[in-house]
Amino acid sequence: MIRGVIEIEFPSEEIAKVVYESVLFEHKTVPYRRSKVDFSLRENKIVMEFTAKDNSALRGTLNSYLRWIKVALDVVEL
Repeated sequence: MIRGVIEIEFPSEEIAKVVYESVLFEHKTVPYRRSKVDFSLRENKIVMEFTAKDNSALRGTLNSYLRWIKVALDVVEL
């Protein structure tokens, strides 16, 4: 098993909450077979705790979450 934690800090709790809630639907509905993610909001940070069976699963899951967060943040900044 491979484990990792990523914390992304935002300028405000409000922005963090909007991004978190935007990604939450994807988090709850996308079925991953080889990885697991604990996805949480802590003040102005989004915290992702990854557990994966192998490097490829970790990389794929991580890339998905980072893309979703980037898209949500781009929309917030419009």
